[in-house]
Amino acid sequence: MKSQASQIRLQFNAGMKPEIIITLKSRDGLESLEELKTATDKGKALDCEIKVHRERRSLDSNGYLWALLGKMAEVLNTTKDELYLKALKDYGRYTYVVVKNEAVEMFKQLYKLTEEVGQTKNGEGTQLLYYFGSSLYDSKQMATLINGVVSEAKEIGIETMTPEEINRMNASWKGGN
Repeated sequence: MKSQASQIRLQFNAGMKPEIIITLKSRDGLESLEELKTATDKGKALDCEIKVHRERRSLDSNGYLWALLGKMAEVLNTTKDELYLKALKDYGRYTYVVVKNEAVEMFKQLYKLTEEVGQTKNGEGTQLLYYFGSSLYDSKQMATLINGVVSEAKEIGIETMTPEEINRMNASWKGGN
């Protein structure tokens, strides 16, 4: 069951075990909650995760990104995937990782959005730069990526959404954190 909460309160029962009381924003998913209660009544444990809500990018933003990359690929005589990696490098998120030398090629096969940076000082590892794919982006990060691609598309004469349309699309993302 997934839901949004508007309030959370921690208290302790008579046995000093922590209890969490959650106020949900709506009644959505209450049927699932009844099923979960039945499972606990039968002695089954539940996995729980509570985290701060973040708006994710919209599927429209992803579609628009790939449509622009497709048009750009035709003009630049390259592939959408090549342009996607370039956009992630220019406007996206990344991290550095160190991998044992013997695992570098396996890591690069598993994580395509990776570049070698160099050897560690002791020579036993290789530092890699890993770019996070846009499917992991929140609304704000996706807006930055799209705005960068829009700017590049305009530079090579590709028609893009108007600034108003882009603002409307950004507004539909509800401004993630």
